[in-house]
Amino acid sequence: MKTIGLLGGMSWESTLEYYKIINEEVAKRLNGLHSAKIILYSFDFSEIAELQSQNRWNELGEILAEKAKILENAGADFILICTNTMHKVADYVQSRINVPLLSIIDCVAREVVKRGIKRVGLLGTKFTMEDGFYEDGLRKYGLEVVIPDEEDRNEVHRIIFEELCRGIFKDSSKRKLIEIIERLKMKGAEGVILGCTELPLLVKHAEIPIFDSTKIHAVYAVEFALK
Repeated sequence: MKTIGLLGGMSWESTLEYYKIINEEVAKRLNGLHSAKIILYSFDFSEIAELQSQNRWNELGEILAEKAKILENAGADFILICTNTMHKVADYVQSRINVPLLSIIDCVAREVVKRGIKRVGLLGTKFTMEDGFYEDGLRKYGLEVVIPDEEDRNEVHRIIFEELCRGIFKDSSKRKLIEIIERLKMKGAEGVILGCTELPLLVKHAEIPIFDSTKIHAVYAVEFALK
């Protein structure tokens, strides 16, 4: 079994899900008392979020690359960035380490393609929905991407940072997200990517297929670890 390196804490709420899903999958596949070999570096998310808000992405890339190198030196055979937004600097992080970085965008795109979906909605932070890096990654798989209008993008971003990252889960926000997914469906989306690792903590089901980026990424990590 390979050792998985996790860059977590962005937020810790979703990193907890990574740890849980990865260990559950390993136990299911290997039985007995098996659990995953994991090395975790957990950030103080406040520091990361502040740099994001200031668009200091080069600095963020350096920070993540430095910590990824620590995981590599500690024995990680491959690394996951446990957040969608920070995949904006994933290529830079990969360039600074000698072990594979398992991209959440690639993992999610493969699952969407497996379902035969061509036009997919994308929910996440404003950085994920607006900065183009996530769309570009999905388009490499032949996918057409639909994002919410500006008002809905602002609301999704608010729910993520003001509620979900703080462990606050409101039924009213869940209803709002379902409404936004419905509007994406009306714009032609055949499914929707929950492209923020906190969103699956609130939304479990919708009228169209939803793709839980956290679970997909974690399961792919187990498959990679057990190859």
